[in-house]
Amino acid sequence: MRGQLAKVEESVAFLRNKTEIQSQIGIVLGTGLGGLADRIQAAVVIPYEEIPHFPVSTVSSHLGHLIIGSLGGKKVMALQGRFHYYEGYDPKEITFPIRVMAAMGVKTLLISNAAGGLNLTFEAGDLVLIRDHINLTAHNPLRGENVDEWGPRFPDMTEPYSQELVELAERAAKDLGIKVHQGVYVGVTGPSMETAAETHFLRLIGADTVGMSTIPEVIVAVHAGLRVLGMSVVTNVNDPEDYQPAPIEQVIATAKGAEPRLVQLVEEILKRM
Repeated sequence: MRGQLAKVEESVAFLRNKTEIQSQIGIVLGTGLGGLADRIQAAVVIPYEEIPHFPVSTVSSHLGHLIIGSLGGKKVMALQGRFHYYEGYDPKEITFPIRVMAAMGVKTLLISNAAGGLNLTFEAGDLVLIRDHINLTAHNPLRGENVDEWGPRFPDMTEPYSQELVELAERAAKDLGIKVHQGVYVGVTGPSMETAAETHFLRLIGADTVGMSTIPEVIVAVHAGLRVLGMSVVTNVNDPEDYQPAPIEQVIATAKGAEPRLVQLVEEILKRM
């Protein structure tokens, strides 16, 4: 892990040479949601491959840029594209950018994803504020030697998603006339979609949405002492009694359709922070 610490420090040194902006808020943009980056008044846009030790996105809907600038009147550092276990990355590689964000001074993380709906009261295109999660990936990015400078050996997960930020987001959505839900997100590894039987199981254990990302980044963010607000766009609703395919093209199209509302909501949340 000391080698990982040195890699983070090298990435931070590289970024410090690119900008003097002190970002307090980090943003992770999920599948089909990268357009939020267009709203950032960007001072610096850096392809991932230029940043020492950064992973590189291999999914076509994740462009792979680190953007540092202003949004909603706040200084932000945004990941336009994330990394997944199904791409072949291990949990420490997936969460490396979060370590860099924390080392750069980020205190709050806004993380978004596209997710399948399990709660039958949800509809495709709905926005869901994540209030808790279930990790079914069988992986944890904190496995191995702990770096005490980064966080405690056994981080508390009583409130991985800041209830204060969830309430702030709910008020902002209400004032904007944007419908939002709250729900529990369950993380799986993918890349295969869930079977009908698996969907039935996930509903039984209390999950409202399912996806293949987010949880590793949130665990590391909590370990680093960051406040987290998670948001999902429901791309389809999985009814195990009437199970229908959800092609990736449909997933991306639905996420993009919801993007204007997500952009509006995120900007308003940032203004109120």
